[in-house]
Amino acid sequence: MKQIRIILMTAVFAIGMVSFVNAQEWVVPAKDKAMKNPVEASKENLKEAKTLYDIQCKSCHGAKGLGDGTKAKSMKGDLGDFSSAKFHAQTDGELFYKTKVGRADMPGYSKKLNDEEIWLTVIYMRSLKK
Repeated sequence: MKQIRIILMTAVFAIGMVSFVNAQEWVVPAKDKAMKNPVEASKENLKEAKTLYDIQCKSCHGAKGLGDGTKAKSMKGDLGDFSSAKFHAQTDGELFYKTKVGRADMPGYSKKLNDEEIWLTVIYMRSLKK
């Protein structure tokens, strides 16, 4: 009986910690935060960026990046508003890192997209500014 109680207490603690961690600010390492986008925001690149966004991001983040995609309701975290000043206050490096690494419901795209494609999606996210 004592072992069951210990197991239950451990499980409750673990669930609490996961909730706490998920509620925390998404901290990006300084070296990643300082990265600059090496991909030019040209008309041609923006067109390719939109295609990548539509395939990889739109279902959750929505066509205009408002967090209202078809899968958004099944997500637990804040999907963000890619048109907001708060979102655009982030560096390109932060957006690259978050897209590449992911966290919680946000999958990391390091295995689906190469670095250039991730930088292209950053260009598209930037185009959604109000």
